[in-house]
This record gives sequence, C-alpha cells and structure tokens, in this order.
Amino acid sequence: MAQKQQILHQQRPFSSSPRSYSSISNRPIFLLSRNGLLLLLLALFLLLGVFLPWPGSPLLLLPNRVSSPSYATSLSPQAKSEWRDYTLAQAAKFVAKNGTVIVCAVSSPFLPFLNNWLISVSRQKHQEKVLVIAEDYITLYKVNEKWPGHAVLIPPALDSRTAYSFGSQGFFNFTARRPQHLLQILELGYNVMYNDVDMVWLQDPFQYLEGSHDAYFTDDMPQIKPLNHSHDLPDPDQNGETYICSCMIYLRPTDGAKLLMKKWSEELQSQAWSESIRFKANDQPAFNLALNKTAHQVDLYLLSQVAFPTGGLYFSNERWVKETKGKHVIIHNNYIIGYDNKMRRFHDYGLWLVDDHALESPLGKLQ
Repeated sequence: MAQKQQILHQQRPFSSSPRSYSSISNRPIFLLSRNGLLLLLLALFLLLGVFLPWPGSPLLLLPNRVSSPSYATSLSPQAKSEWRDYTLAQAAKFVAKNGTVIVCAVSSPFLPFLNNWLISVSRQKHQEKVLVIAEDYITLYKVNEKWPGHAVLIPPALDSRTAYSFGSQGFFNFTARRPQHLLQILELGYNVMYNDVDMVWLQDPFQYLEGSHDAYFTDDMPQIKPLNHSHDLPDPDQNGETYICSCMIYLRPTDGAKLLMKKWSEELQSQAWSESIRFKANDQPAFNLALNKTAHQVDLYLLSQVAFPTGGLYFSNERWVKETKGKHVIIHNNYIIGYDNKMRRFHDYGLWLVDDHALESPLGKLQ
C-alpha cells in the first residue's frame, strides 16, 4: 500500500487518602460485617476515582469523560460522545517527545497491521511519540480504550468499508487527507514522521535523518542504487515523473515543509476531478507532482535506499537482501495488493510479529 510502553502504566497508582475513616454510624470498623467492609472500600475507591484522576492523563483534557471501557465496542450515540472532542492539538501535545510526533492514519480493518507496526516501533523505544489518526470511530475508541490519548479523529469520520480496497474512491478519500493532517501538526510547531502501518522497523530510523532539511522521503523504485547514491530528488523519467513514496515521510516545522504539504493538498484537490485512474488510485502521484513543483523552494532529502527499501526491492531480490543484511531500517510491505496478501508476505518473511509478541505493543492483544 501506499498506506507510551503505555503512559498510564508508567504513572503512579492512586495514592491513599491522607485520611482514614474508622467509623460508620458511630460503630468501630472492626465491628462491621464483611459485606459492610467491602462496601466501605468500594465507596472509597469510587471517591478516589472521581476526584483524583491520574496526573498527565489526557482524560483531564476531556470534559465529562466516562470511565467505563465498554464504550469502545459500541457505536451508540453515547459512545460517540466519548473522544469526539479530543482535538489534534491536545493529542499532539500529549504524545510529543523532544518536539516530535510519529503519525499513522488507520481505519478499523487495519488495526492488526497497526499493532504489528507498533510492536516494531516499541522495540526501538519510540512508541510514546505515536499518534494514531483514526479515520473511523471504531479505531478511535478501540485505541483509546487500550492506550488512552493516543488516537484522535479529525472529522469527518470515513466509512472504513469504502477505504479498504487500494485504488477505490474510498481509498483515495482516505489517503487524500494525509497532507492536511501533517500540515496541522507542522503548524503546531512539531517535527512529524509519517508511516503507513504496513511497515516494520528493524532499527531506529531517527539516526538516519541527517542534517536539518525540510523534508525526508524514500524512493519507490526497485532498481538498485549505489550505496553512496545522491540524496537529491531523483531526476524525472522519460515521462517526466518521479516515483517517490508517500508512505514514509519526515518533516520539520519549516516554511518549506509547510509549502510542500499545501502544494500536495492542492494537487490532490485537482486530481479528485481527474479522469485518470492512476491519479485517483492514491495520493502518491500528487505527492510527486508537489515535490517537483516545489523542489526549488524546499530543502529535500532522499533517504538511503539500503536503509529504507521499497517492497519491490526487499521482497523480490533475495541476493541484494543478503548482501545488505544489517543495513535495513524500515521495511515497507508495498508492491503487493490485498490485505491477506500483505499479511501472508509478512508471515513468510518473519515480519508478522503480532501472533507471538502482541504484549510488546501498547495495544496488547486486540479482540
């Protein structure tokens, strides 16, 4: 496709009340029945839960937050009221570390892939920076049930069923929102890394973000480049096109990066009316147009192919993979269409981590 460990477990548990009441109706507590004692303890826990929310929790940002986790499995009007007012600014502030946010956009069918990606991110100790932009309410509620504060929905919510198939109008609508999401985070002053969730981290990618360029990206062409290849935007081919991947991007909050996102969004708006199936399949052609049209105004940096190989190279050239073993950083499971096909290929290459390592993800085992 071109598609905190948990904060709460790190925080201190509720502290005991400084006061301890030893009587009810003027009777010593040791004279209470077992049931009476249990009721007293229950009342105390409820009192603490209402008046002493965990410090730093995003729940403090949300008025009238309901504590019951059962909302996450329902799309009732009551459930929809839980996290809908959680804003992107609040969410980004909650997850940002060292001025950086890692973003993915997910619809509910791809929750297993989100979990797989999160395991690999957690192994590199960057999970606390992750913000899931939920494209539907199921994703919003499920992630925040398991990992409060790490998912936000930017209206309107999409129908996850129509965003499921690559090349469909729903898929285009899903991916076309990406530059606007990224631009909003840049406007808030954060560095932002975007990943599709059909990726797996094998090493820490941040060590490869050399210099202080506006935008970092990867080549989507499977042809092998020299290890010391240029980091400039590749020259267009004979058709005047470049094939940069829009699925792994790192941006600094500079004027150049913001300009690139605005131009990308403009190109997508133009392509929404295009008759070309290629342009309406996903957001990548528009990203390449935006790169080429702003190249003289934006400081661009092409990341190392050996560190960030496209799926068309990594999964198709066994010899190259062996020769470059140990140099791969993020593997992208693209150059293949279909949910089941992607999952099968991850299984075949030992990159499907969920079955045996789900507890390494902040989401744990998803039901």
